[in-house]
Amino acid sequence: MMRLKKWARELAIFIVVLAAFSWGMDQWRKPQPPEISHLPDITLVNGQTVSLAALSAEKPLLIYFWATWCGVCKLTSPMVEELHKDGVNVLSIAIRSGDDERLMRGMAAKGLTFPVVNDQLGRLGAEWDISATPTFVILNKGSMVSSTSGWSSRWGIKMRMWWAGV
Repeated sequence: MMRLKKWARELAIFIVVLAAFSWGMDQWRKPQPPEISHLPDITLVNGQTVSLAALSAEKPLLIYFWATWCGVCKLTSPMVEELHKDGVNVLSIAIRSGDDERLMRGMAAKGLTFPVVNDQLGRLGAEWDISATPTFVILNKGSMVSSTSGWSSRWGIKMRMWWAGV
């Protein structure tokens, strides 16, 4: 019994240290979004023009910065697709992932249908100060309310979206 208590204590300490490290990394890699009200409308690969302020006016918007060449994105993109299919307000920005045709062909092969902006030259990523892919940014009423980078779970993102809408 004493040994079990020791392991439980060690596990609790590990979880606290891991959470603190994760929070610290998120703060260090936190994007610096441009002033949303001054951000020009952006055009999706399908030709539709959208406003980030308008998309986040009614309910929180998940902006998913990713890349076709990103190993972790191969794990997170299907999760973002599930969120999109569940009705979560999603917009993705593919950073330096080739031309539109190549990007769409790759997304189709993986069954990805979420809205995407092709940031072929990395300008939007640089404007937002994105230092790691994937990066998840949540906007509510035109303001960034949350961000995280690296792998994140579906429930972790859903909780962040719920919290942003409260």
